[in-house]
Amino acid sequence: MNSTYSKRERFKKWRSRRPFWGATLCILSGIIILYVPAQLYELAATPGNILFAGFFLGGLTLLLGVLGHIMPKLSTLLGVLAIFSSVLSILGALGGLFLGTILGIVGGSMLIAWKPELGTSETILQPNENKFAEVEVASGKESISEQ
Repeated sequence: MNSTYSKRERFKKWRSRRPFWGATLCILSGIIILYVPAQLYELAATPGNILFAGFFLGGLTLLLGVLGHIMPKLSTLLGVLAIFSSVLSILGALGGLFLGTILGIVGGSMLIAWKPELGTSETILQPNENKFAEVEVASGKESISEQ
């Protein structure tokens, strides 16, 4: 039970440092968008077919979701590109029967809206000597004489 608890805590900590739900929705959107061209793959090889755009834009949306998990600092750029690719997928794959487009727009919006934590409690902590000095100054009982 103890190892499961620590794995869960590590996953929560990892998830809190990334735009988890936005990137996950973009991955799901890419899979749904890729479903339509995958079902029509015989037609995709014919010359002049626009179904190739469905493969390209569905794969791009999927890739942007994966990159959202890997590179959280680029979440705003990845979110904008995910929204564009999911909306443009309407041309080549019907946007995954429009469900993929909606999920791509929501996931991209969540990627844009995500802001990283500026600091955790571990990085904000100061050395003990600075805390001691702050407590002395705050209490008004300074033992250090001013020179």
